[in-house]
Amino acid sequence: MATRASGSRNTTSSSDADRISSVLSEKRRFAPPAAFSAAAHVGSARALSALRAAASANVVAFWEEKARDLLWFRHWKKPLVWKHPHAQWFVGGTTNASVNCLDRHLGGWRRTKAALIWEGEMGEVRTLTYQQLHGQVCKAANALLKLGVQRGDVVAIYMGMVPETVIAMLACARIGATHNVIFGGFSSEAVRERINDSGAVVLITQDATVRRGSFVELKSAADAAVKKCPTIRHMVVLSRCGIHCTMKRGRDLWWHDVVDGASPINEPAQLDAEHPLFILYTSGSTGKPKGILHTTGGYLTQVAYTTRMVFDLQEDDVYFCTADVGWITGHSYVVYGPLMNGATVMIYEGVPNYPAPDRMWDIIERHAVSIFYTAPTAIRSFMKWGEEWPNRHDLSSLRLLGTVGEPINPEAWMWYHSVIGGGRCPIVDTWWQTETGAIMISPLPGATTTTPGTATKPLPGIEVDVVRKDGTPCKSNEGGLLVVKHPWPSMLRTIYGNDERYRAAYWSEFPKSRNHPGWYFTGDGARRDADGNIWIIGRVDDVVNVSGHRLGTAEIESALVSHPRVAEAAVVARPDEVKGNALVAFVTLKGSAKASTALSEELRAHVAKEIGPIAKPEEIRFAEALPKTRSGKIMRRLLRELVTSGTAKGDVTTLEDAGVLERLRMQEEE
Repeated sequence: MATRASGSRNTTSSSDADRISSVLSEKRRFAPPAAFSAAAHVGSARALSALRAAASANVVAFWEEKARDLLWFRHWKKPLVWKHPHAQWFVGGTTNASVNCLDRHLGGWRRTKAALIWEGEMGEVRTLTYQQLHGQVCKAANALLKLGVQRGDVVAIYMGMVPETVIAMLACARIGATHNVIFGGFSSEAVRERINDSGAVVLITQDATVRRGSFVELKSAADAAVKKCPTIRHMVVLSRCGIHCTMKRGRDLWWHDVVDGASPINEPAQLDAEHPLFILYTSGSTGKPKGILHTTGGYLTQVAYTTRMVFDLQEDDVYFCTADVGWITGHSYVVYGPLMNGATVMIYEGVPNYPAPDRMWDIIERHAVSIFYTAPTAIRSFMKWGEEWPNRHDLSSLRLLGTVGEPINPEAWMWYHSVIGGGRCPIVDTWWQTETGAIMISPLPGATTTTPGTATKPLPGIEVDVVRKDGTPCKSNEGGLLVVKHPWPSMLRTIYGNDERYRAAYWSEFPKSRNHPGWYFTGDGARRDADGNIWIIGRVDDVVNVSGHRLGTAEIESALVSHPRVAEAAVVARPDEVKGNALVAFVTLKGSAKASTALSEELRAHVAKEIGPIAKPEEIRFAEALPKTRSGKIMRRLLRELVTSGTAKGDVTTLEDAGVLERLRMQEEE
């Protein structure tokens, strides 16, 4: 049941130049449906409160209890060794990620349960049961061993969204190789940089992937990359599209030649809890990617637990997360978390609007998807394409919706709730990072009353706070810096090969001292409202100073998107002699809406009304599209460069469509 009151916004200011002014307020409330709560793992606010109290009383004991849900070859001696800023969880214990995802399910009825349902962009469908997936993983593991891959070696995986990508990841985990998954849309330069930084000895790729009905060649990009990758000994190539590939004798091998004939029996490696499971590269503020290192026992513990609780995972669910496995969401909530819980996972190869903008809704209807987890950027695209597309399909199988990747503005949340969820599905708005490994802040859908736009409260076992730059707690509704105060199991262990950068990037803002324990700084601005809910204001890099007020651009963007003609917005700042900074808003419009001077003034007035005159953009620039990464995040850094210098010269290897940036640059010159 929802309290139906319109969202409202007000401006709070501070004389302290270090404080962030928070401008968003939302009064709508949505209690969990009674029927959902009745069957949920955590079905009431009282039960959730008890869970939080138990975790707060002894957070390490809390995570020990969750770790016992995994399969261990040997029990740990110490649950946590914390030597700031490095954590070791479940020290002395040995386990294996592949065993926890597959072998544990083979002794009962789950062995014949669908583990993966894969749909190609051209309409092909493959289903792998847990027993079949286990056999394929064992074959791939034996193939890697035969190629000389040893425990501790790094294997790079440069593929599209096909079952073999998951198989390759789990095969690496099975033998103790550390996987480095590189998103299949990256250029050869980006691939080369990630291979060389990680020192990978084998590259697994495919001939091509399918995107918008066309083949995107990966093998040729891989060939260009490894010309300057001296550590690569072999390249294993999956024939996905059947196109011709140049194969280098002695180095390149077809997947079907080395995997298909291998034995389906493989004895898993017994790995230390702190054994490196994977390296995943994320963009740094300098443009040089950071290799985030995650280990085994702690990561598996938190990912398994959060998958089960946040998504209220039930045995008959069909779970569909739209993330590519090249990103952390794909690692944690397509592969490891769902499979450890014995879920049926839906995987789709292509783009959401091919051959038509109803592809997601068609998949949900045909496969009876019950849990749908996607990004706010995707939701705003769905909104832009129009309600008629989801309205063509029966979405009654859905029982839970989720969002990930960035803060979701209330208008998109409401559209998602009413149009896709039919007003009956709880929404779990999740906050976490590549670095955190697993969800940190989120509702529990059977217990939490949600508010559009907030990820609500930290999960039990997670100690999060909003503080000022001097470390003192912020008051209610005062903007500040989001920090994590206690180690958590799935936390990154370091930046691969660069521990100094790890310390500087995450631990220098609130360093350990005689009077301070040392906190992890997330890089995000946030505020905690009167109900205790956390509102993410945006990256601190995206906080701008306008006339002495430090404003989070995410909230201004939310105000713009609340206008009925706006589909998406990105706000950046350019230097201004009077104000210090002036706000420039890039706006894409819905459907048939037309750009005009009158609409520009209307949008500026709308922001002033919704937030206050201080937040009114100096300039509105209309755009057909915004520059985004291939994971759907708006690249505001490039927009800032554009409005300050007229060009954007920074790293664009993660940009999905370089043409968008070029069109904006040409618009700048006009």
